[in-house]
Amino acid sequence: MLVYEYKIKANNTKLAAIDGAIRTAQYIRNKCLRFWMDAKPEQKINRFALNKYSTIVANDPEMPFAKSIHSNARQASAERAWTAIGRFYDNCKKKVAGKKGFPRFKRNSRSIEYKVGGWRLSNCRRHITFTDKTKIGTIKLVGSRDIQFVNPKDIKRVRLIKRVDGYYCQFCIKAERLEDCTPTGNSIGIDVGLESFYTDSNGKKVANPRYLRKTEKRLKRLQKLVSRKKKGSNNRRKAINRLGRKHLKISRQRKDFVVKAARVLCTSNDVIVIENLNVRGLVKNHNLAKSISDVSWSLFRQWLEYFGSVFNRQVIAVNPAYTSQDCSNCGKRVKKSLSTRTHSCSCGAKLCRDENAAINILNKGTVGHTVTAPMYGVNASGQMTLWLDSETSRTKVAG
Repeated sequence: MLVYEYKIKANNTKLAAIDGAIRTAQYIRNKCLRFWMDAKPEQKINRFALNKYSTIVANDPEMPFAKSIHSNARQASAERAWTAIGRFYDNCKKKVAGKKGFPRFKRNSRSIEYKVGGWRLSNCRRHITFTDKTKIGTIKLVGSRDIQFVNPKDIKRVRLIKRVDGYYCQFCIKAERLEDCTPTGNSIGIDVGLESFYTDSNGKKVANPRYLRKTEKRLKRLQKLVSRKKKGSNNRRKAINRLGRKHLKISRQRKDFVVKAARVLCTSNDVIVIENLNVRGLVKNHNLAKSISDVSWSLFRQWLEYFGSVFNRQVIAVNPAYTSQDCSNCGKRVKKSLSTRTHSCSCGAKLCRDENAAINILNKGTVGHTVTAPMYGVNASGQMTLWLDSETSRTKVAG
């Protein structure tokens, strides 16, 4: 499934109506979650039960605003609640260590989702009209993606998203993305790190861009300006917007870099072997948490697995234990601290510590392996979304 994204151009009245629709969808989602929490043990609550309950919420005479959004949008909001509940159930069944992700009430939702009803595209495909009672009406779509030749029946979801730099409209289009790519006969091992973004088994190093670290001084200044403004004032709201825009830019820079690096690896190699890192556990080290979050190891793995499926490549995750300590030449274990950046062994092997680890990772992946399961993030509609840039994202249907 493909997702085309457009910037919305509308007046303040229509943008305020979008905000109201988002708050209404949030209200229905939270009501469905409360219904699940208060249900008796003998009640069987599933996705269909929440869909039916969303209709009951809409017909509540004390909350007439709940009926303003289309029934498809109410059902999508109920499905968002069920997605959170289902994730909690799955973590309990898998006996995930630590917190199981018990569903929480939303306080600041930023999107509303419609299914196949409640909206209508114009003939020129540059305007979209929402036909429910939200008073959004017709809004203009600005973007470079051509949706002119897309059959409206293939559009399965429409989302309105609020970001710090404006409002966006996404179209989820039913389509498969498969690209032919000539086999290269190459296999490569990847050792991710903080000094370099990654080092491969051929000795090539890709520099760590450190987008957050480079902008940290500017972020601190913007945060200080927010703190100095009076709470509730327009100046504070503007300062928060400037801070949010800077964070959004860093996020987009990071994703753009990761996408390009992953695509290059998948187009130039048939087998890519990576480390099966527990990033959630690694960030508990408060001395390295900010650097680990900035380098985006999990996002890099997600995009590697995505492009692996697109280009028909094998992406293999192996246990990273002792890959830095073992000698890639003779297999002897050479103890070394994190500060030691060169691997030296009694067999005569002397090379970069990260390159040695990458070779060990490749060797582990080629001796008996299991192809990794996708790590895509599942959204409320049961789709796994990977963002490419501000105008395009790619999705694959989950399940």
